[in-house]
Amino acid sequence: IGSMVARRATGYNMEVIYYKRSPDPEAEKTLGVRFAVLDELLAKSDFVTLHVPLTDETRHMINHETMYKMKRGAYLVNTARGPIVSEHDLVEALRDGQLAGAGLDVFDNEPNIDPELISMENVILTPHIASATHEARDKMGGQAVAAILDALSGQKPQNLVDEKVWHNRNK
Repeated sequence: IGSMVARRATGYNMEVIYYKRSPDPEAEKTLGVRFAVLDELLAKSDFVTLHVPLTDETRHMINHETMYKMKRGAYLVNTARGPIVSEHDLVEALRDGQLAGAGLDVFDNEPNIDPELISMENVILTPHIASATHEARDKMGGQAVAAILDALSGQKPQNLVDEKVWHNRNK
């Protein structure tokens, strides 16, 4: 998803810098992007978009400390997973002008969204619909069909959620 966002942004002649655990020289060459350590990315970016999975390491990775390392007046966009951003800290950063605005499609505690966040005029909230594109839905359908075919042929489906179900299938 991050690569797709970068491709679109560079199409508008935006300078795109990215952060991940290790640099990706192939992506840099193909997409025309530049790797930066997180603190540099936060300090230089006008827009920070999040495209990471939710793990113990990424839970509330965007919090008071990281928001106040961001360029003053920047925008934050989260379409990844809600708990990556501390909503309490986000409200504070938006209220005092550290961040100019935010766009959120996912929330820390869905469906219970911070009421103050809902009332802020510099925030755009969408009801967890970032994947509502023809391409995304086609891909999801293809993955579902592949999982069914795997199971019917006796192979463990690739994106199995509950391993116990697979291990107990013949009982």
